[in-house]
Amino acid sequence: MTRSDLWPGGRGYLDTATYGLPPSATLEVARRTLAEWTVGSADWRSWNDAADEARREFAALADVRLESVAIGPASSTLLGIVAASLPTEAEVLVPEGDFTALLFPFLAQAERGVTVRTAPIEALGDAVGPSTTVVAWSAVQSADGRVVDNDAVLDAAAAVDALTIVDATQAMGWLPLTLDRFDGVVCSAYKWLCCPRGTAFLIASARLLAMSVPHGASWFAAEDVHASYYGTPMRLPRTARRLDLSAAWFAWVGAVASLRTLREVRIDTIHDHDVRLANELRAALDREPSDSAIVAVAGDNLEQELAAQGIKAATRASGCRLSFHVYNDEEDVAAAAQALRRHARLRA
Repeated sequence: MTRSDLWPGGRGYLDTATYGLPPSATLEVARRTLAEWTVGSADWRSWNDAADEARREFAALADVRLESVAIGPASSTLLGIVAASLPTEAEVLVPEGDFTALLFPFLAQAERGVTVRTAPIEALGDAVGPSTTVVAWSAVQSADGRVVDNDAVLDAAAAVDALTIVDATQAMGWLPLTLDRFDGVVCSAYKWLCCPRGTAFLIASARLLAMSVPHGASWFAAEDVHASYYGTPMRLPRTARRLDLSAAWFAWVGAVASLRTLREVRIDTIHDHDVRLANELRAALDREPSDSAIVAVAGDNLEQELAAQGIKAATRASGCRLSFHVYNDEEDVAAAAQALRRHARLRA
């Protein structure tokens, strides 16, 4: 697999954990869509229907039932629907230092009695107790790329019948996941799924769907979208589509092409590729191999120094985060290793 096969860019770009790069097919459809918008030649319903097509592509990619998938503009927005539907006095257990898109929707419910309790990610399962209503965590930690032992948390939550919600934003697109044990899975698609920003998914179990109130209900979430522009009563389906939030058309047109490209390459193939490159960088830095496509390196001003060497990475927590994806190759590893060794020599 080479970068140029399906992606036009990527050289030196080690920042997919911030945003992914579009495949050639996505760029092509984006240009065509903008041209249609410019002269008003498109039927807007085809743009609107792209959200349903993206839903189908995502469901196939994630190997879940189509009826379990809702769409929205961001994982935090979809989580907000779930959080606002929790019973008063619910207790939510989350990892210390997890990404705020996961934490804030639950913390925002404090005034009505929802409590958020934290624990170290490594001990999250041990912290589950009889009063725990929901356990929510990111499958891959944003700050440093740690891959969480999901089964340990799921087993602990099952013992007390707590809901389980995982944010797979930093996982889906490179890490194969079995999702049938989770009550809810949210994923912003503009990172490892290489979609335009403004696209996100929620996979809801029957239990989660039954308790979730469609706070963002609109004509877009209706059973028959184009027959539901006006009037009462509310006409929502029984499926997860009832939680849909109105789609930003162009973003979803692009999402269809991106998701199709990833399905063509296959997630297991991408996983092996991404982790192999990350481990090549770890080996060059005299580190042990890991199971993550993300490499975290401690140091000040690393992002700026890497940028001067043509490497795009991101400052996160107390260091720099480098993430490898389908469009990267060994040349990117070598360039990053050289730049990081240069940084170490200058600081020695």
